[in-house]
Amino acid sequence: MALKFMEEFRPKLFDSLKTYTKAKFMADLMAGIVVAVVVALPLAIAFAIASGVSPEKGLYTAIIAGFIVAFFGGTSVQIAGPTGAFIIIIYGIIEQFGIEGLALATALAGIIQILMGILKLGSIIKFIPHPIVVGFTSGIAITIFSTQIKDFFGLTTPTLPGDFFAKWNIYIDNFSSIDIWTTVIAVLSIAIIVVTPRVLKKVPGSLIAIIIMTLATYLLNRFAGIESIETIGDRFTIGGSLPKIQKIGFNLESVGLLFPSAFTLAILGSIETLLSAVVADGMIGRKHNSNMELVALGAANFVAPFFGGLPATGAVARTMTNINNGGRTPVAGVIHAIVLLLILLFLGGLIKHIPMACLAGILVVVSYNMSEWRTFLSLSKQSRSTMMILLTTFGLTIVFGLTIAIQVGLLLSVFTFIKRMNETTHVSLTKDKLDLSKEIESHSGNLEDEVLHIPKGIEIYEIDGPFFFGVANKFDETMRELGDSPNVRILRMRKVPFIDSTGINNLEALCKNAKKERIQIILSGVIDPVYDKLKKSEIPDLVGHDNICANIHLAVERATIVNKEISKKKYGY
Repeated sequence: MALKFMEEFRPKLFDSLKTYTKAKFMADLMAGIVVAVVVALPLAIAFAIASGVSPEKGLYTAIIAGFIVAFFGGTSVQIAGPTGAFIIIIYGIIEQFGIEGLALATALAGIIQILMGILKLGSIIKFIPHPIVVGFTSGIAITIFSTQIKDFFGLTTPTLPGDFFAKWNIYIDNFSSIDIWTTVIAVLSIAIIVVTPRVLKKVPGSLIAIIIMTLATYLLNRFAGIESIETIGDRFTIGGSLPKIQKIGFNLESVGLLFPSAFTLAILGSIETLLSAVVADGMIGRKHNSNMELVALGAANFVAPFFGGLPATGAVARTMTNINNGGRTPVAGVIHAIVLLLILLFLGGLIKHIPMACLAGILVVVSYNMSEWRTFLSLSKQSRSTMMILLTTFGLTIVFGLTIAIQVGLLLSVFTFIKRMNETTHVSLTKDKLDLSKEIESHSGNLEDEVLHIPKGIEIYEIDGPFFFGVANKFDETMRELGDSPNVRILRMRKVPFIDSTGINNLEALCKNAKKERIQIILSGVIDPVYDKLKKSEIPDLVGHDNICANIHLAVERATIVNKEISKKKYGY
């Protein structure tokens, strides 16, 4: 048992090292350096500031999560760190519960993700309905965009509220305070990010924008006396040292208050990580271990807050950059974390010169890429249920936040799923005769023109589809509307792939009521998985083991005998 568990939850790094070579190391070394410098560094800083915390906390997260996910994860090329999807949630948690609340929520999210991995729920996470994912991703994109207006235009405003519409009212009221030089820096940053891929294929425009705009801001300040362009150093004190271990206050009251936010962080982080892993699989032709990936991600999110880190997830941008630069084993992710650590320790002082407007420009581009507006428009033209789930999740994300949006979106998806499953399961009633010419349950083996004649007093109900709680009421209604008061009811269950507890409870109630009415229930064609569940209930004892038949022929034969016995008792013949 222990060996099987270790086999199922073995990090990819351990397998990679068995066949590791110098050539692979050189490729991983280059990829790790590139990912750290050109993608992870600027994004970690930008996402941290947008979340309402100091920039080094973004670096702490990228270092700790990047190392743990690479070392223990279930993918070969995944690079983890802070991502845009968490910005709004983090900002909301800090606004309501403070930094201490964020640390507890992040640690709780890590525990949830570890449990999800151990319980092997990794594959299930990937089946979150697409409209929900697009809805909250597009909503996050709009919300991120709205948080960057102040820094993009250099507005002078009072403290911004978390509410979306209140924030825009303040922007409109204070738009006259726009700073032209700040706006120019932001616009040029976007232009550089857009143009760079056409010239330099492997270097992200965000890094080029930061270098050029930081230098431009410094020169404008030094030689032109322009001091209105705010930099990171104007707003934050940058720490260039290792973080100290912090205490996290675990108590029942705080856990209860923060659990909804922690659950949202866990679900969103799991979805984004596993989607990134799936994309990576397609790029490198390998298969990831989703459960091990969740365990590693959970470990990263549990450890990071003890060092001041933020929630983390596997990141598509970092992972794709890793792959495109030759990274093929988790060693690249480990190197990426080490490089970020060295930058923090020895080059942290340079970060304070980066203009806030440049970071705002980077996040505007990030929000545009996240919006998936083409997919959004495509989904909005599909079925009403799809459009309802999409627009509801999108709207709730903007107005009330991601926690409520995901919960309501999942609830709507569950109801839609139940409705569709209910529509696919049919219950039919047969009397007098049953044509088996097109069925594989032919008694003689000859499928042509075989008809079973059903004696008076016998009804056959066929359930076609899953027998779950949504279908139980439909079965009752069919019997009441179409059925009479027969001596025997045969339930054909050959097309029932599974039955849930409500379905079993419904059948038990049916059998008990039938017994009171002196109606015999006979089950026909119950498949093994369903029969295994029925054996654990009262149903076999209620109907009698002789009245559970392998096929419809045996069921009709048995029903004919029982029908005669009941008729004799009722009518004396």
